[in-house]
Amino acid sequence: MKLQQLRYIWEVAHHDLNVSATAQSLYTSQPGISKQIRLLEDELGVEIFARSGKHLTRVTPAGEAILKTAGEILRKVENIKQVAQEFSNDKKGSLSIATTHTQARYALPTVIKAFIARYPDVSLHMHQGTPMQISEMAADGTADFAIATEALELFSDLVMMPVYRWNRCILVPKDHPLCHVSKLSLEEVAKHPIVTYVFGFTGRSKLDEAFLEKGLSPKVVFTAADADVIKTYVRLGLGIGIVADMAVDEGDDLVALDASELFEPSITKIGFRKGIFLRGFMYEFIQQFAPHLTRELVDQAAHAASRAEVDEIFAGLELPVY
Repeated sequence: MKLQQLRYIWEVAHHDLNVSATAQSLYTSQPGISKQIRLLEDELGVEIFARSGKHLTRVTPAGEAILKTAGEILRKVENIKQVAQEFSNDKKGSLSIATTHTQARYALPTVIKAFIARYPDVSLHMHQGTPMQISEMAADGTADFAIATEALELFSDLVMMPVYRWNRCILVPKDHPLCHVSKLSLEEVAKHPIVTYVFGFTGRSKLDEAFLEKGLSPKVVFTAADADVIKTYVRLGLGIGIVADMAVDEGDDLVALDASELFEPSITKIGFRKGIFLRGFMYEFIQQFAPHLTRELVDQAAHAASRAEVDEIFAGLELPVY
């Protein structure tokens, strides 16, 4: 059994069983990958992938178990490389972040600018996606850090730490009827068509819960993952926008009405895979993004036995409000 064979089966499984695409991403040949997979299967005495002719069709039950262990081995190999790099050059390497549009566009630019200035030889990569995709990228090693508000708690192999609290505002054109309401209420908001985030994005669950508790059925006419897209459709008159406070730009032509009393605040978290080796610059990135997350606290969370224990570590922490 060779490490290269484990990498091949892992990559094939994560390229939708497309051997050709895997070969391109690894800069090798398709026949070479197919041959190595066959050799591994022959050695193990089981099929990792089911086939129809020359095409791989699915991962077998045995393959699922083998891939899980292969992933753990490959992550440990990556950790060994990271340890070596930390001792050979602690200011050189790469850092991969998976996050949503809202975080990438509004919360992270100043952090990333400062980080790059301090670590010019660290290659920084940003992946954007849904909170579910973000969590998966951190869990499978595609990304070092996941930064999101929703879905991170669904992945038990992620260590999640709170970064800040935030709430929402309601965006309307100037002279909209809501501008003249003396006290904003969910009942008043529900009278108007709503443009907001796709379910599962940027604290959308808190919004839905607030209306549900009041027995209201808001008319959500348009959803998007991107706050800037939401603003565009508010300007077109499709409805009122409900977005994160941080998504309001200075000089916006829309009026932002404070909705913090209508909805429970949400908490944005940063997460990383259990067992990952955190390099010095990775600790520093976390602390630049969340100054309260000291190296000591991060290490406590990383070595916690359960998610409940992690939550206990941060239970008394006063989080900043974005």
